[in-house]
Amino acid sequence: MTTRTFRRSYPPAQPAAGPAHWILFHGADVLASGDEPPALLRLPEGAAPAEPLLLGLLDDAPVLVGALPSDDPVPAGMRALNLRAALGVADAEFAELAGYAAQLLNWRRISRFCPACATPLADNDGWGRVCPSCRHSMYPPVSPAAIVLIHDGDRVLLTTKPGWGKRYSLVAGFVEPGETLEGCVAREVLEEVGVAVTEIEYVGSQPWPFPHQLMVGFMARYAGGEIAIDTSELAGAAWFDRGALPELPPPFSIARQIIERWRAS
Repeated sequence: MTTRTFRRSYPPAQPAAGPAHWILFHGADVLASGDEPPALLRLPEGAAPAEPLLLGLLDDAPVLVGALPSDDPVPAGMRALNLRAALGVADAEFAELAGYAAQLLNWRRISRFCPACATPLADNDGWGRVCPSCRHSMYPPVSPAAIVLIHDGDRVLLTTKPGWGKRYSLVAGFVEPGETLEGCVAREVLEEVGVAVTEIEYVGSQPWPFPHQLMVGFMARYAGGEIAIDTSELAGAAWFDRGALPELPPPFSIARQIIERWRAS
């Protein structure tokens, strides 16, 4: 499969005339065509929704985002999918673009008024917003969160949450003010599962549009302690052998990617 190149665009950039790729949302859900997996859409002439956002160029074609009100009917021939569910079955290209699009739509929704003086905000540079009264400026938020795989030889400590059923994943939590990523890893592990870790190693990162996180992935070696879960966060935690893992997160998630990297090591 040929890899296409996506280049971001920033306001006040406008799309060139001609065919474009579309991502459509219906409220918070993403729209897919018929029974097909979620993918970029081509819209008929005159069918574009009002006030689209230009994300950028995929090779040479614009990628546009449109939002339909949740109380409007779903367009004929389409179905509305929960964004999490859609990302679980979409290819990597669509997952990346739809996640970016969802964050920008949410940003537009929550950045209408100045949080300092309640004046309606105006456009600033790029996706930024500025208050014409007090000059307070804002940009799309990014909330860093650490996610960590805890390993001990050929076993791994995984956790589950209420509502997850048989699925297990990794310990994760938001970085606090004045805290390093490594400090967040050690603190979250101790708070959530009651054990200590060492050899904290960065693995990779992934944007996560629920609503605007940057998941920063790590591996860490178990250093001691007995499992004692934070019951306000977790439904359970357990050690699993490398060859007998439980139901895991979907392949697109950084949690699954870290688990597979460890399993193959």
